[in-house]
Amino acid sequence: MTAESTTLSRQDQIPWAAMAGIIATVTVFAVAQGLTYPLLSFILERQGTTPGLIGLSAAMTPLGFIVSALFIPALARRVGGARLAILCSGLAALTLIAIGWTQEVWAWMPLRFLLGFFANPLYVISETWLLSITPARRRGRIMGLYSSIVSGGFAIGPLSLGLVGTQGWPPFMVGIVAFLLCGLIVLAVVPHLPKMPHEGEATSVGGFFALAPLLLFAVFAAAALEQTLLSLFAVYGAALGSTEGRIASLITCFIAGNAVLQILLGRVAERFGSLRTMMLCALASLGGCLLLPAIFESWLIWPLFFVWGGASFGIYTMSLIQLGERFTGQSLVAGNAAFAFVWGIGGIVGSPATGLAMQLIGHQGLPLSLGLLCFVLAVFLIPQLNRP
Repeated sequence: MTAESTTLSRQDQIPWAAMAGIIATVTVFAVAQGLTYPLLSFILERQGTTPGLIGLSAAMTPLGFIVSALFIPALARRVGGARLAILCSGLAALTLIAIGWTQEVWAWMPLRFLLGFFANPLYVISETWLLSITPARRRGRIMGLYSSIVSGGFAIGPLSLGLVGTQGWPPFMVGIVAFLLCGLIVLAVVPHLPKMPHEGEATSVGGFFALAPLLLFAVFAAAALEQTLLSLFAVYGAALGSTEGRIASLITCFIAGNAVLQILLGRVAERFGSLRTMMLCALASLGGCLLLPAIFESWLIWPLFFVWGGASFGIYTMSLIQLGERFTGQSLVAGNAAFAFVWGIGGIVGSPATGLAMQLIGHQGLPLSLGLLCFVLAVFLIPQLNRP
């Protein structure tokens, strides 16, 4: 074996213990996050809350993402990634207890903000850890694996509502236990976790916007699509006469598409490039928006939601791959924080804007609003694909 091949072999080695701990941590966290959006929407819908107010309530969590993203790089340097993740897991559990205790839309506004504020650092820290230890030649499949497993966690959240119901404390206890378990997993794998990268010039979240505007718009689009669907599809389905069980099952099918298809999309990105694969995901998501009204009552809605879910979250997976390809060190930390900031913007803009559209033009405002967003992303990607 030559020195060059030995070097490549070492570069391709994967620290599986650290990777397993990182992915397990954020997956358990995703279970709790995936549960809260539809659960709280179901409760507000039963209380007769308007779609616009339901969307505004859902927007409080991404608002917490936005605010916390500004502090994460500095906090991670001072407190340490592992300590910050453990602390945020416990605080998120306490916040969900308070949400379960106060069944009122206006009381939930600040509490859902705090939930997003405490949840966000874990995603930023875990994705920074993962990108910093992933070999470049395997980035597509590993980030696809990460997205698939985390999406599986999101799928378990809504699915659990079919098992424990949407009333009383049982659904809240699922999320509370998941948050606490997340902190325990981080504590257990601390010796295997990498340090947060410190090399390179310090970059602020705001400064990263000038470095990768299209990348951040793609994250915005993925966030708006996913969080709007999770928070307002209960309203859309109810307007068409669907039961809560069918709506929750369709949301689960949507997120199951995320879980199953990300590894495939990661391999496609390794072969054809992440930008081309992102365009494929944007066009497939646009197709899902256009077809939704026509086949909602048909059995075809199930495969549509499966593919639509995989494609929509694939936009975010491709963005992560691009981030790892283009940035390292402190720029990587700032990039992940900027992703979280823009993800929050996407959620806070998408849900209320779509809720308002549904009030103005009817329930079909949901697919029309999301379809327009996917179309704009595809248009913006065209010049990048034509570059040599």
